[in-house]
Amino acid sequence: TAVEKWRPRTREVVQKVLASINSAEFDLISEFAGPIPTVVIAEMLGIDPEMHEDFKRWSDVSVKVSFNPFPSEDETRIAENANQSLRNFFTQEIAKRRKLLGDDLLSDMIRAEEAGEKLTEDEIINQCNLLLIAGNVTTTDLIGNGVKALLDNPEQCQRLREHPDLIENAVEEILRYDSPVTNSGRIANRVMEFNGCPVDTGESLSTSLAAANHDDFVYPDPDKFDIEREDTHHQSFGGGRHQCLGAHLARLEAQEAILALLNQYPNLSHGKKGFEYSAIPSFRGMNYFWVGTQ
Repeated sequence: TAVEKWRPRTREVVQKVLASINSAEFDLISEFAGPIPTVVIAEMLGIDPEMHEDFKRWSDVSVKVSFNPFPSEDETRIAENANQSLRNFFTQEIAKRRKLLGDDLLSDMIRAEEAGEKLTEDEIINQCNLLLIAGNVTTTDLIGNGVKALLDNPEQCQRLREHPDLIENAVEEILRYDSPVTNSGRIANRVMEFNGCPVDTGESLSTSLAAANHDDFVYPDPDKFDIEREDTHHQSFGGGRHQCLGAHLARLEAQEAILALLNQYPNLSHGKKGFEYSAIPSFRGMNYFWVGTQ
């Protein structure tokens, strides 16, 4: 796929993030799983490395409040400022690209606009923000949930260390076993019935992706984490016209991040400071997850 060309650069980003860790115990979320997706997306958009720190700070604040159902006044104000900073930043970046197009995703969106596909500046900015919001928190959670599942199942972790070629299957099993997105919604396009419950056209349905991924009619022993599971299909990226557009990139980042982490730290383990899950509806991930390296 077109995303695959980003694997070498993603690998470099992962190594750079790993090189910045110098503690025997560290928070996997803030120091590893969090920075990787932001930097990769920044690279894809062609953002100057000198701006990565600001870019990450603005995007982190924006994402945090976007998924908080009860933000405080201060959080809302800070997020509004961050959103405005992002908007100003993207406006300037688009202006630069119009003068000199590059080999990056932002330039590609401008080319599409100029080719008559009518992407306005607002639409380009909205697409960039969607990349940040949809691509950051979910991929961070995918990496965090995956490392936790491996540490909780040491025989599986050892199996992956011995057979790194299992990483693709392992990431699919992580997505099935502990999906970073747990719920979704659909609107019925026809009259139907579920287990005796009538559904009319146009009615709203709340669906549990996590429950579907643990359906014992579909998966043998669904609560077992098995990186060699033969059928690892799952609902974590949706499906059909609702298929997640960032699925390939999320997979690639998780594969590279998890393998590199296990390679860097042969004795990786749960840290003494523990972990805490975040309280964001429909998303499953951790605020912090401390791991030890000794």
